[in-house]
Amino acid sequence: MQKGTAGADGNADQPWAGHPKGSRGYRGVQVGLAAAGMATFAQLYSVQGVLPGMARDLDISASSAALAVSAATLGLAAAVIPWSAAADRFGRLPVMRLAVIAAVVLGLLVPFSPDLPVLLILRFAEGAAMGGIPAVALAYLSQEVSRVHAAVAAGSYVSGTTIGGLAGRIVAAPVADAANWRIGVGAVSLLAAGAAVVFMLTAPKQQGFSALRRSDPGPGLGGRLLLNLRDPRQVSLYLQGFLLMGGFVAVYNYLGFRLGGAPFWLPQSVASFLFLAYLAGTWSSRAAGTLAGRLSARGGRRTVLLVSIAVMAAGLALTLATWLPAVIAGLVVFTAGFFAAHSIASGWAPFLATTGRAQSSSLYNLFYYVGSSVLGWVGGIFFQNWGWAGLSAFVGVLMILAAAVATTVLASNSGTLPARLTLRPDRKL
Repeated sequence: MQKGTAGADGNADQPWAGHPKGSRGYRGVQVGLAAAGMATFAQLYSVQGVLPGMARDLDISASSAALAVSAATLGLAAAVIPWSAAADRFGRLPVMRLAVIAAVVLGLLVPFSPDLPVLLILRFAEGAAMGGIPAVALAYLSQEVSRVHAAVAAGSYVSGTTIGGLAGRIVAAPVADAANWRIGVGAVSLLAAGAAVVFMLTAPKQQGFSALRRSDPGPGLGGRLLLNLRDPRQVSLYLQGFLLMGGFVAVYNYLGFRLGGAPFWLPQSVASFLFLAYLAGTWSSRAAGTLAGRLSARGGRRTVLLVSIAVMAAGLALTLATWLPAVIAGLVVFTAGFFAAHSIASGWAPFLATTGRAQSSSLYNLFYYVGSSVLGWVGGIFFQNWGWAGLSAFVGVLMILAAAVATTVLASNSGTLPARLTLRPDRKL
């Protein structure tokens, strides 16, 4: 971190301790990152709400249409580590600003795709640009707000991503029903541009950052990545993202296809409103961080993580019903459980890192979006061959694996903050 910067109490002789909860800077970090999350995830998942219409327009199968989601998440996964390296050199905030601008520009080009190959290329590039936000956001947050309130602040960022994901779907689908999927996706990109402006205006300047240079002592980029990959606790958290996100995206990718067929026969615009279940994630991501803090003496983070996975499983079981209200209730519960688990795991990974905090966050996102890309698409094979029951069984196995890893690897006290932990001004992140 920087030497000679003022602490949270304004004393220039103290190392930067982060914006305290309730301060203007703390609110700026929360609002700015929430807006950045909205801009990113609205575009990332806008096509998910229009996949049935896209499949008809391009004359492709459900699993081929789902590649439009996977291409973007794969691009994001491929870019998070390069973005994190750039952030270590040039700063967290400048990198996020460049990323969000590039993502909006590419998002505005996607609706003009003439065929599936061009669409997939543009979506991959758009996803790669978006990678600069999740790759860096939590590292920026961890350096700019007080560590005591970092879990709550991380929950606020995840809440912004849920609102963005929701907005992308419920805006694109009704507009697509009234016009076509291209206009629906374009409308979301315009919405993302507005959120990007809010991010630019509200995120406070970085005060806890100092650039890493090749001449600096300590491990390089490869060394920082390896240090995190050699930590079993870190890898177990990365696997949470891989397994749980893969199952989550599989459910949402093929939900529209299921509801458009027997026994529901819902039009695309009506089915898209089931994405309002994302609001459960907006609440649960913040609640999970708060609850983990209250349970810190009893291994709060792991406890909340395991309970969140159990909530996901209960919600998934409800979606097997053929009665629409039960499916809706199940989706709400499933979504709340997922975002609570994601909020805990994503905030925990950089917290545990002693070196290479940005790389830890980026590795989590790498696993998270590879899971989204690969497992989200593989779920379509189960859906096309064995229907919703087959897809649910596939996702259920992923959750069992995630819970088993968390139970066996994460020590019950590894989520607590040591009482005497202090940050040295020369500590390199």
